[in-house]
Amino acid sequence: MSETTVTIVGAGISGAACLLALRRAGVPARLVDRGRAPGGRMASPLLHDRRVDIGAGYFTVRDDDFRALVGDWAERGLVREWTDTFTVLRAGAEPESKTGPTRWGTPGGLRSLVRDLLRDVPVEQTDVDSLPPRDVVLAMPDPQSARLTEVPDAVDYDPVITVVLGLATASSLPFTDAAFVQDDPDVEFLALDGARRGDGAPVLVAHTTAARARRHLDDPDSAVDPVVDAVRRLTGITAPEWTHAHRWTFAKPSSSHEASFGLVEHDGRLVGFAGDQWCPEGSPRVESAWRSGTDLGAALAAQLGA
Repeated sequence: MSETTVTIVGAGISGAACLLALRRAGVPARLVDRGRAPGGRMASPLLHDRRVDIGAGYFTVRDDDFRALVGDWAERGLVREWTDTFTVLRAGAEPESKTGPTRWGTPGGLRSLVRDLLRDVPVEQTDVDSLPPRDVVLAMPDPQSARLTEVPDAVDYDPVITVVLGLATASSLPFTDAAFVQDDPDVEFLALDGARRGDGAPVLVAHTTAARARRHLDDPDSAVDPVVDAVRRLTGITAPEWTHAHRWTFAKPSSSHEASFGLVEHDGRLVGFAGDQWCPEGSPRVESAWRSGTDLGAALAAQLGA
């Protein structure tokens, strides 16, 4: 077994999955992240005394191995089936229903799932400005990895500003769960956080279009007014009681890799790449990030002779 400690940079679900795969194979590994809490884009900060999912909105299940993990989470009450039907909204048009795969939510926020995976693992909070001297995994968006080393066939990312609206009531919304917004210059997705979390809170989460987000990356709070205006135009809401804005500079991959992970040799060390952008089938999602980290961990263990 290799005695080399692999450093995993990025404590989102792909980094957590990679670390667990390495540990199962007997490979020593450490996990570092610049943030104060694990989760990455599965972020669920405390807003007005309540967790709110401000990054990924939900997850779906297609992979059999991931399905087994979700089954364990469900048995322990960490996840819940949310809905298979979203609304489609267009300004000036009647709302339409769109059925798809079952979307899952979490009573404790999506970040709670990453915390559960890492329940016995310390996460070191530190900034990484150069590649560690030993084998390393970069579990992060390609533009962030590219600050440290060359990324094979790097993909671009679109930004999003998330604006959370605390409403007096959600009863007048033209949907009960979430809505895809089409042909709008400002907003592309709306989710009623109380519905996906299961507590009925009238908290609405709006994700901007990339075009709107690019205009506010230097000042996310400046996106609040145009987003509130757009939501009012789409849903007829009254003024929210409170708002919160969060910038995601690298929110969504604009394309994806044709493999579930990357692994190269660089200056005598192995450098691995993982994340939702490493998604050879379908669109990038929470499940593909978990698959990416899991596959990379197994490949690293094989390379290191574990």
